[in-house]
Amino acid sequence: MFLDQIVKQKRQEVSLLTKKLTVRHQEKALQLPPCRPFAESLFRRQGQPALIAEVKPASPSKGVIRESVNPVTTASSYETGGASAVSVLTDELFFNGKLDYLTQIKDAVTVPVLRKDFILDSVQLIQSRLCGADAVLLIVAMLEKEKLRALSEEARELGMDVLIEIHQESELAAALEANPDVLGINNRNLFTFETDLKVTETLFPLIPHGIPVIGESGVGSLKDWQRLSRVGVDGILVGEFLMRQGSPEAGVKQLVAGGTGCTEPF
Repeated sequence: MFLDQIVKQKRQEVSLLTKKLTVRHQEKALQLPPCRPFAESLFRRQGQPALIAEVKPASPSKGVIRESVNPVTTASSYETGGASAVSVLTDELFFNGKLDYLTQIKDAVTVPVLRKDFILDSVQLIQSRLCGADAVLLIVAMLEKEKLRALSEEARELGMDVLIEIHQESELAAALEANPDVLGINNRNLFTFETDLKVTETLFPLIPHGIPVIGESGVGSLKDWQRLSRVGVDGILVGEFLMRQGSPEAGVKQLVAGGTGCTEPF
């Protein structure tokens, strides 16, 4: 099962990272300048949700999405096009990402940067902060309730916003107890890889007002974007669709404009 493979791999990474990080690293992370406000960047403009544009070279379900990815050029194009934030996949084994991408992109753009990975331990939070993350992803399906809450608190102590992700109603209570800065609804089932935009349509009305909500995964067309926009989410995270565009900047402009204009896939 995919999640089991992920957890096994991440535990190995955590074990190695624990040997490298010291108290001095944690102290340094606590003394860094303030993060850019990820949650505050997610507000609708002219009726359109904020766009979190993702640098996503590959995925387990689709394989390589784009060859020879230049993370800085891609992220800069996203920002120029009007993205409110950039999401950076840092997992190497399953998504062809790199931790270095996070640092490089943070130095190249002015919008908030989200680290997208599978976080199981506080050492990954320290690593995230040191490498430039303004926000981190925590997935309810991968964490016990107490661990989720503890990691959420630790991330905020380090100055980062926390995006907590759910896929089904049964996960909502645990997510809310962890006090998310942003709540993400993943339209992709992490066990089957199937996507269904109905997930966001069903869960969004159940979320209390006052929490920024984003829809994640499943946006493969302008029609999909418009469908999620009508739900009323504050933001939408899009990766594969943008990575397949000949011009990522034009792809972003097309989405944030609500579907006007056109861009051709490469």
